Amino acid sequence: MKLATVEWGDPQAEPLVLIHGVGGSHSMFEHVVEDRWAARFHVIAFDLRGHGASGYDPPWDFGTYVDDIIETLDALGIQQADWVGHSFGGRLILELIARFPERVRRAVATEPVIRITPELAHHRAEQERVGGSWDSLEAFVASRENTGDIDVERYIADVAKDFEQREDGSISRRTDQCAIVSIFGQFASPAPPPETITVPLMLLYSPAFGMVTREQVEAYRPYVEEIVGVPGLHAVLVSAYDETTAAVERFLER
Repeated sequence: MKLATVEWGDPQAEPLVLIHGVGGSHSMFEHVVEDRWAARFHVIAFDLRGHGASGYDPPWDFGTYVDDIIETLDALGIQQADWVGHSFGGRLILELIARFPERVRRAVATEPVIRITPELAHHRAEQERVGGSWDSLEAFVASRENTGDIDVERYIADVAKDFEQREDGSISRRTDQCAIVSIFGQFASPAPPPETITVPLMLLYSPAFGMVTREQVEAYRPYVEEIVGVPGLHAVLVSAYDETTAAVERFLER
């Protein structure tokens, strides 16, 4: 599937591909791109299958998500790029490197879902199965367990495009909830082995949030170029904006 794509910056600049997290869209990156990265890179961001303006048809397995990304890059004529992926997007970067390392110059995985317990995967899948709508954007933000101490107005501005209003006045995400449930179930499966990382990769994570475990950090340490811990919780581009952007830019500009 060719994905809905948004581009910023000079098309002649070095390409930087951004992959959003589960339930989101390219809009999670709009602030940082317009604030910092569009001046340095040709930035390409997608809406993944089942999200935003892209198609919603199954299958929703991780291999298909990677195939979609490669098909879309091929259509854009981009053979190699720098990459930043957050959460589910970080997991897809690990999957991508294992299969298509030649498409990656340098990559950053921020808070990647390497593997979560079956219990947590089931809990989150069940939440999504029965959820997906809120009374307001403020109610959505209040329901998040992974944001930390954030600028709520900024966060709402970042995610507002991911929602649509329903007839009863509530809001729902512009996603296929079946896809979201499927993705959370698959998070209980392991990422590709660390030894499949054969390109320069930074692992950036929140020690306080704990989704990337100490054991996972140590397993990846021999194979990644750099590991960076930042303050805040899972939403690092909101709760640790300065630290995250500085680390990403320093790594990609080597």
